[in-house]
Amino acid sequence: MAIIGIDLGTTNSTCCAWKGNELLKIPNALNSFLTPSVVGIDDHKTIIVGQTAKERLLTHPDKTVAVFKRLMGSDHKVKIASNSYSAPELSSIIIRSLIEDAETHLDEKVTEAVISVPAYFNENQRAATKLAGELAGVRVRRLINEPTAAAMAYGLNRRQEGTFLILDMGGGTFDVSILEYFSGVMEVHASSGDNFLGGEDFVQAMIDDALVKLNLRKEELTSKENHLLYLQMESLKNRIDQVDRETLQIQVGDEFVDFKVSQQWFSTTITPLLLRVRTPIQMALNDAGMHAQQIDEIILAGGATRLRQFRSMVAKIFGRLPFCDIDPDTVVGIGAGIQAGLLEKNRALDDIVLTDVCPYTLGIEVVDENGKPGQFLPIIERNSIVPVSIERRVYTTQNDQKFLMIKVYQGENRLVEKNVFLGFVNVPVPKSKAGIESVRVRYSYDMNGLLVVDVTVESTGKIFNKVIENAPGMLSDAEKQSSLKKLEKLKFHPRDDQKNAQLIAKGDRLYTSSLGEVRNQIAMAISNFERVLEKQNKVQIERAQKEFSDYLEELDKEGHF
Repeated sequence: MAIIGIDLGTTNSTCCAWKGNELLKIPNALNSFLTPSVVGIDDHKTIIVGQTAKERLLTHPDKTVAVFKRLMGSDHKVKIASNSYSAPELSSIIIRSLIEDAETHLDEKVTEAVISVPAYFNENQRAATKLAGELAGVRVRRLINEPTAAAMAYGLNRRQEGTFLILDMGGGTFDVSILEYFSGVMEVHASSGDNFLGGEDFVQAMIDDALVKLNLRKEELTSKENHLLYLQMESLKNRIDQVDRETLQIQVGDEFVDFKVSQQWFSTTITPLLLRVRTPIQMALNDAGMHAQQIDEIILAGGATRLRQFRSMVAKIFGRLPFCDIDPDTVVGIGAGIQAGLLEKNRALDDIVLTDVCPYTLGIEVVDENGKPGQFLPIIERNSIVPVSIERRVYTTQNDQKFLMIKVYQGENRLVEKNVFLGFVNVPVPKSKAGIESVRVRYSYDMNGLLVVDVTVESTGKIFNKVIENAPGMLSDAEKQSSLKKLEKLKFHPRDDQKNAQLIAKGDRLYTSSLGEVRNQIAMAISNFERVLEKQNKVQIERAQKEFSDYLEELDKEGHF
């Protein structure tokens, strides 16, 4: 039985495991360490995942979905074909695919997992992530904050003591953590972030600017045209350092409109987003009680940190270049794998100890001195080192009050209506004059993001408690069983067939985005490949795979999206 570490990303996901005395990065069926976080249903009503599904975003937008991590913790449903899925259900399909890859690579059953989450995920989002793991059939031993995981990867790799600032920007979120490494102890001092700032936002800014300059509205483009525009901008973002000036052809109906782009245009377009990194960085420094000069090293994680513009912004803030010698796309997965090894009590990791912090303030609703309700009383302040347990005393506010409702909130606003409601404990108290009866409210918060609320009525000594784990918007036990049954009914592609399915999907995507003779050549190449597959001759299929893959790769390099 194995435990693996999973980086469940907005754009890509990856997994790692600690085996023997080394960490293993797990390749998927396409021999890649990155699996796109994309889910779809093919023409045979079979679930497809990863690169195969991503290839079909353009050709089958109604049957394919991506960027659903941003919906975690909400009750939003996404429709694929005729079915609707929640973000945890879609995420569970990605996790299940990673588990199958791990079981194939490790040659043993995977029963437990450590899953990474953005440091600034609230309790609803963390609970949704844990649910996704359960729906995928594994016990989630721990949720690890993404920048903490990145720091673990660097700490174990270099064994260098000091204070580090970790900047983690992936496809959908930006996290900041300040961590100190000393004598084998990794202690997180502060975390901050922005749950809606990442590479996907850069792409959207590029799309929005192009549409404005071309005097077009998104609604004027078909679904396929919008997806083609997205792919063009995503490709441009990923290769912007190699581009000086270029003209993109934007498809609008039967016509193609020229749109000139350059490095300067890209930098100008994303600057408003880049400026948003300053606030979380300053907040983390303030909470840790540190100045920028006290940071020994700045470490980067997440694919979006590859951008020269991002690194230049960080260099301007700190007056020095950030550090990055581990692949930013896989560093969080490596850290999650190390945490999995720690939980397995692997001897090679005996000298490593990890502490973390509570990223948000946890408190209750109270009335102010004028009797106005809806005020927020912090109990556990953000960036308190966990595990932590803190107690506060509150009093009744009305004569002959029979109950005291303890409403639990998470957030940083003085008004509870602007924070996240997590649950409540309704406590009976003896009737008396206002302000006479009191209760002690104790919050205990652990490394897994589990909050235990204990309420003690002081006059009677009675204790009432509640474990806050099923946040609003989450599934009840009955709904969870319903989700499991729905997922069990889905058909999944055999792992060995994924390469062929991905190549055909890629061919379809290139066919859709091409014209004229090129389109005819692609159609012929797809037909030839399908004929070889029908013969079911393994040697011929492997040879055809290589030829077809090389042909499609060449088309991609020529700029066919």
